[in-house]
Amino acid sequence: MSASESAPILEVENLSVSLSGRRVLDQVSFSVGTGEFTGLIGTNGAGKTTLLRAVLGMQVHDSGVIHLLGRPRSKRNHLIGYVPQKINLDPDMPMRARDLVGLGLDGHRLGVPLRTRSRNAAVEASLAAVGAESFGDARVGQLSGGEQQRILIAHAIISRPRLLLLDEPLANLDLHSGQEIVGLLAAIATEQKVAVLLSAHEINPLLPVMDRVVYLANGRAASGTTEEVIKTEVLSALYGHHVDVISVHGRILVVAGHEGLDHLTMSHDEVPG
Repeated sequence: MSASESAPILEVENLSVSLSGRRVLDQVSFSVGTGEFTGLIGTNGAGKTTLLRAVLGMQVHDSGVIHLLGRPRSKRNHLIGYVPQKINLDPDMPMRARDLVGLGLDGHRLGVPLRTRSRNAAVEASLAAVGAESFGDARVGQLSGGEQQRILIAHAIISRPRLLLLDEPLANLDLHSGQEIVGLLAAIATEQKVAVLLSAHEINPLLPVMDRVVYLANGRAASGTTEEVIKTEVLSALYGHHVDVISVHGRILVVAGHEGLDHLTMSHDEVPG
């Protein structure tokens, strides 16, 4: 589904957030539509995690509004699935992968989950959706990084959210595993009509599937299609100094400095911001 054809699931308008007296996000606006895959791109400290936390209702904002399906976002919202950046899973933890997935349905409730037929079916469907049927009974802490990421995604989508937020899910994966996760998320967006917002340092792994990009720098954002945003005039305005956008063998490089190609030393995710 193209960006122009999709209805907005998430709308962020003029969002500003300050942390310890520093303006981290400044008048950030963008939207994500049904079935869209949107990349949230920026360097360390650009405000990606802060933005996701604001959407989740975990971060107070100074001004602006956040709407889900046209309504103000509530603090706890079943419409949102979330995969956080860092989860330490003890290899010796006696929890199977399928048990962790099931907690996405009822982990917030007190007591032992009731293993009903409908719950079991939902767990199996979520495992199948991420291609994890073969290791559903394995200890979750003993899975590979790519396998753990699949289980965390299954945990996030089991409640059938309309919006799926992922904070740096590719950070610790090798190239092959990262490509598999990106393809998996693109399929989930299309097949389940989920709006996917994924944060990353590097835009290139997302290019084959990304419908839209939200690019953060200096607390501000530019959003639109890759062609609309990833170009010299837009990013130069965002960073506040000249940058060159160069396409090399199907990859995008954003080059800092005023001397153009004399400073072709930085890939996209290394531009100071």
